[in-house]
Amino acid sequence: MVAQARGASDDRRKWIIGIGAVVVVVLLVIGGVIWTISDRNKTEGQTIDAGKSSSALAGDVTQKRDGVVVTVGKAGAKATIDVYADFLCPICGEFEKQYKGQIEQAINDGKLQVRYHMVPLLNQRSSPPGYSLDSANAALAAADAGKFLQFHDALFANQPEEGKRGYDKAQLIELGKNVGITDPAFAQTVDAGTYDQQLNTAFQQIENDPKLAQDFGGGQTGFGTPTVTANGSIVSWQDPSWLAKVTG
Repeated sequence: MVAQARGASDDRRKWIIGIGAVVVVVLLVIGGVIWTISDRNKTEGQTIDAGKSSSALAGDVTQKRDGVVVTVGKAGAKATIDVYADFLCPICGEFEKQYKGQIEQAINDGKLQVRYHMVPLLNQRSSPPGYSLDSANAALAAADAGKFLQFHDALFANQPEEGKRGYDKAQLIELGKNVGITDPAFAQTVDAGTYDQQLNTAFQQIENDPKLAQDFGGGQTGFGTPTVTANGSIVSWQDPSWLAKVTG
């Protein structure tokens, strides 16, 4: 009888431990799902902070859209660079943090014009996909309203994480208002994706341009963002003095 009682007790203990283990696993799974959803949606409903856009362009600096390229600078600037970037690209965000002030100063000093190319390279790398293209289209719409650099800088200053939720069109339209865009055509252009096809076509041409191919090591070559060119050649922007060499 003692042996039987001990056996029953052991079985009960094993049963309790088993149930406890199942409960722990279920809680971990539920917690992981909740954390993933929360992490993915942390940009949802957020207002993109236009105050983080600290662009202070001189009064005679122009912002002009030509197709899907936006040129910012003063007439007669002796140097021109082309910057290819994706608003979702984290390395592009680091490039902006590191060189934004120097580039803006060179523009204001009349030394530099910058041709900005919005590249939807990571369009499938947001959740849901599409943020790279939506933000690029919105930036071109902002250029039409003369507010490209303010819009551009705010998007990078509030950059969402690659692989996570970006900003939706309503949030991009709200940012446009907050940087001073009043023309209703801006919202219409953002909603309609007016420049989407042009951006995709330009991106295909960029990807197939051998002059923009880079060596990523391990036998990997191709186009990547950010890419900076001057006089048709890729600039090594990792060199801290690259801008001085271009404008000097």
